[in-house]
Amino acid sequence: MVFADSNAHDIPDPAGFGSALVDEAARRDAALGDVDWAALPVGAVRGTFEAPSGTLATLSMGTPGNPRVLLIPGATGSKEDFVLMLPELAAAGYFVLSCDIAGQFESAAAGPENLVPPRTHYDYDLFTNDLIALLDAQDGPAHVVGYSFAAILAQLAFVRRPEKFRSLTLLSCPPEPGQAFRGVQRVGWFSGWTSPRVGAALMIWGIRSNVVHVQPGRIRFVKYRFRFTRRSSVRDIFGLMQHVPDLSAELAAAALPKFVAVGEHDLWPLALHRRFAQAIGARIAVYRGGHSPSETSPHQMSRDLIALYGSL
Repeated sequence: MVFADSNAHDIPDPAGFGSALVDEAARRDAALGDVDWAALPVGAVRGTFEAPSGTLATLSMGTPGNPRVLLIPGATGSKEDFVLMLPELAAAGYFVLSCDIAGQFESAAAGPENLVPPRTHYDYDLFTNDLIALLDAQDGPAHVVGYSFAAILAQLAFVRRPEKFRSLTLLSCPPEPGQAFRGVQRVGWFSGWTSPRVGAALMIWGIRSNVVHVQPGRIRFVKYRFRFTRRSSVRDIFGLMQHVPDLSAELAAAALPKFVAVGEHDLWPLALHRRFAQAIGARIAVYRGGHSPSETSPHQMSRDLIALYGSL
């Protein structure tokens, strides 16, 4: 088990964080086959949310009015990235909602031209205001999980509206501010000279080419959703990730539970993730796999989130 605790708050450590514990959740993850990512679990509900940037496609599960969990995917992702976690969290008594962020997959029509006044590019304010609108859609705070690029958005939303957060989970979060790609293994050295247009094209090419060798069902779904995702949104997000704000001081000062979740073969070295978690006073858990623990270790990650939430 790879785990670090924070001294920022006095909360008992939930047992079994990370992937070293061999339990039922680990066995279920090990038994995952070639998942049909377009198939929804029984009880999941498709919906929409009218955000400032436009209509966001959503998936939800559980009883409305129960404690909320918001699962926010990152660039080139979608709400389906959490589809295996929805039933686990709902069965534990949470109302769980995920959405495609603006410009991505079934939220492709959401964008800067819908803002008042209209703008020409996706920017941090657009994505952050959409997330804050989701938080404000119901009374009370929510548990928020931000994945990759959305982990940056979750931090920005927290700094602006801390009262709306019950906990903050940063999944595969870029661990360094500024030019976030500089620490990426193998390609970081030239990322600072890459334009957003070229960088986005390389990102999409790498994903479509399946350089990390995901299962056939996964790459089939990924290619399908690229038919809808706006290239301009990916381009603008790549540019935003070249200018990541440093919010470590604000997060370190925050008393709420903070959890960094990452795969052992993530894009960024684990040493950077550990340093980031220590800097903000967060627990950290490392799961087997790469950049997508919500897909490759969904039962273990759900187990750990449920333990974290239940300790509050």
